[in-house]
Amino acid sequence: MSVTPVEVASDAATTQQLTTGRRLETGKAGRVKRRLTSRTATVVALVIAVVWTIPTFGLLISSFRPPELLQSTGWWTIFQNPGFTLDNYQEVLLSASQSSPQLGAYFANSLAIAIPGTVFPLVLGAMAAYAFAWIRFRGSNWIFILVFALQIVPLQMALLPLLQTFVVVLKPLQAGIHDVLPMIPEQNYLPIWIAHTIFGLPLVIFLLHNFISEIPGDVIEAARVDGASHGQIFFRIVLPLALPALASVAIFQFLWVWNDLLVALVFSGGTQDVAPLTQRLAELTGTRGQDWQRLTAAAFVSLIVPLIVFFSLQRYFVRGLLAGSTKG
Repeated sequence: MSVTPVEVASDAATTQQLTTGRRLETGKAGRVKRRLTSRTATVVALVIAVVWTIPTFGLLISSFRPPELLQSTGWWTIFQNPGFTLDNYQEVLLSASQSSPQLGAYFANSLAIAIPGTVFPLVLGAMAAYAFAWIRFRGSNWIFILVFALQIVPLQMALLPLLQTFVVVLKPLQAGIHDVLPMIPEQNYLPIWIAHTIFGLPLVIFLLHNFISEIPGDVIEAARVDGASHGQIFFRIVLPLALPALASVAIFQFLWVWNDLLVALVFSGGTQDVAPLTQRLAELTGTRGQDWQRLTAAAFVSLIVPLIVFFSLQRYFVRGLLAGSTKG
């Protein structure tokens, strides 16, 4: 059987590609990969993880210890001075006395703030990132630079102007809605949602733009040739491809909103109806640190939801962090 010149050329090209791949594996990238996956790197990573987890582990043990043991012994003496109780969690979650934290309502408030405070900037930021990446309009580059520059503006500078705007515009609107629909209270979460959306949009747009702009242009052009509109391209092509980046940005935004205290203090009006969990924790700390066995239980309660969010989305986290970091 004879061999044609085309087959010889194809075999030569395949051999060259394999040789080039082996060279890349044995080059700088290969050395970095071997170092990061070596036994020493694994041991170092485990040590760092253990050291980083020790404070959280101590907080967990302290939250189950009775006040007399917690105030007289350290959590690391748990085997020498054993003692566990669920009274701390019962007091912070179920107690109805005025002196107890009553975190149940505040926990629900934090969920009511954090979920919309994550969804709103994520949806608006994804649409804006697609527009900056694939819709050409006059001044798009300058507007994107302005959005990027907003990240360096201190949050505290915008609190007072935004609060004044809410008092002038939003407060009469809420009162009017309450007069028409009395079942809707005047004091609601809308100011906090708007504030978190405004403060979160610049970073969300920037991070998602880095990923969406690197989607192959051939895919977008093929969809346009087939007659797809921008809405169809966004929902059917861009969103499924950008899922890792969306998950990573959602984790960052949710953790920021959940752990926020400053925005909540300013825009909640100091009322218990909409105050989040962080506000009650700050009040629980007090000026003298009394009853801090309750504070340990309350602090660990506040950790539960962020941990659930992180571990449920962790498979997308690293992929989303690396999204847009390299080209080609």
